[in-house]
Amino acid sequence: MNICSEILDRHLGSETINQIAVRTLGPYWPSEPDQHDLTYADLIEESCRFADLLRTLNLRKGERVFSLLPRKLELFISFLGTLRAGGVFSPLFCAFGPEPILARMVRGEAKILVTRTSDYLKKISPIRHQLPQLRNILLINDDPAQSEKIEGTLDFHQAVRQSSSALFTTETNDEDLALIHFTSGTTGRPKAAAHVHAAAKFHRLSGQKALDLRSRDIFWCTADPGWVTGISYGVISPLANGVTMIVDECEFQAQRWYQILQNCAVDVWYTAPTALRMLVKAGQELASQFEFTKLRFAASVGEPLNPEVIYWARKHLNITIHDNWWQTETGGILIANMPGMKVKPGSMGKPLPNIEVRIGNRQKNNAIEWIDTPGVHGEIAIHKGWSSMFRDYLGDSDRYAKCFSQDWYFSGDLAYRDRDGYYWFVGRADDVIKSSGHLIGPFEIESVLMEHPSILEAAAIGIPDPVAGEIVKAFVALKPEFQPSEDLNSDILAFIRSRVGPTMAPRQIAFIDDLPKTRSGKIMRRLLKARELGLPEGDLSTLEAFT
Repeated sequence: MNICSEILDRHLGSETINQIAVRTLGPYWPSEPDQHDLTYADLIEESCRFADLLRTLNLRKGERVFSLLPRKLELFISFLGTLRAGGVFSPLFCAFGPEPILARMVRGEAKILVTRTSDYLKKISPIRHQLPQLRNILLINDDPAQSEKIEGTLDFHQAVRQSSSALFTTETNDEDLALIHFTSGTTGRPKAAAHVHAAAKFHRLSGQKALDLRSRDIFWCTADPGWVTGISYGVISPLANGVTMIVDECEFQAQRWYQILQNCAVDVWYTAPTALRMLVKAGQELASQFEFTKLRFAASVGEPLNPEVIYWARKHLNITIHDNWWQTETGGILIANMPGMKVKPGSMGKPLPNIEVRIGNRQKNNAIEWIDTPGVHGEIAIHKGWSSMFRDYLGDSDRYAKCFSQDWYFSGDLAYRDRDGYYWFVGRADDVIKSSGHLIGPFEIESVLMEHPSILEAAAIGIPDPVAGEIVKAFVALKPEFQPSEDLNSDILAFIRSRVGPTMAPRQIAFIDDLPKTRSGKIMRRLLKARELGLPEGDLSTLEAFT
């Protein structure tokens, strides 16, 4: 099995082959006809050309191709062509700064990178010398002033045009590595979740069951392909189900989003709670100017969906938002408010068919304490066996093993089940920060902060935000020769934004004399968060002196 064949070549000989597969909307849409379409036949041809290019670059089966690209056709071509060639694809979020990019490319052993000229000059060039394993860089020139070829790079479009479009697919097996998705933990470096080609089976079926995808639907998944949702349900599932995907090249604009839903006649819409809250913030007067007569099904993922948003959408958009739950590690939707189900606002829904979910607590010696009483909190556990489950954390198999007890994957998310079998999210067992649908690991932020010449120690937490869900707040202890000031605060914020990008950077900096730590030296982020929000501080028996 090969994901590319499973989602593209399966349409050869069918009516779907001449249907539009991807429609990208440029920045001048809808005032100008700024859109670009590729049919399924076009995607097959372009993916074959890119795969042939990778062969000429001597990419061996299992080697890694990274992308640092916005939502453009070249990203889809690179992804599909890499899998067709037997390579492993890893997408990077385009707003990352140099440090997060470097950490992920080193961890993933990147051999080839596809990016834009502008991003190369700003983000890759400064770290290029730290990537000796990177053999080739394919550039999409988006900088009119940069007319000359940059040494050590290839022109993406020229190289693809010169490659063969002959149909071929490198033979891969179900369990061969296909994708690396990075997800931040609360300590240590980013986790690299490994997914295999067999995942496409689950993506196709879960798209039908959880998102009501049907052949010839117009489907809009707003997630960036730099994150797992943007690949699993922004590329694989829709193509496998023969739909037309809408891809917006621009960032969120409330009026534009309404225009897309209306003018593109979207049948199924998959988005994030942050975006929905921003639509609420834009007001009902704007919403009332549009009609969504074709919109059959709408769903949300990324963080718990506030009941108030569901009520608002029902009243002002005449649609019901169906929340669902899954993780980078699960690779696909496991719990959902499926079509035909009664939606309980605030609930993530019920498990998909053939997915066995329980609430439990892990005990010593690999034992499990199962919780069968409705309303009692515990950790979400899923019985192994679904094909999109991750197969490893690259370079950290011990951490991978700790995710399992017996034949159950323990998610780290706390929830409870009600008497009707619906699941309700409670919170994360660790302290990962969820901001605008993105997962941000505090340790990664803290490590970069401590590179600032004034900072001795740093800790990052998430604090509630009505739009983003959470924003990052950093607590910093200064070196003795420095004193807190507004100028230093501004300098630190500018420094961290330049290193990790605006999405991951703290919005607030607080100066503090000492950070709370255990006697073993571990920073207690939960205590910082509790005191910040006025919450119970819990057990402080391991805390060293702190005021």
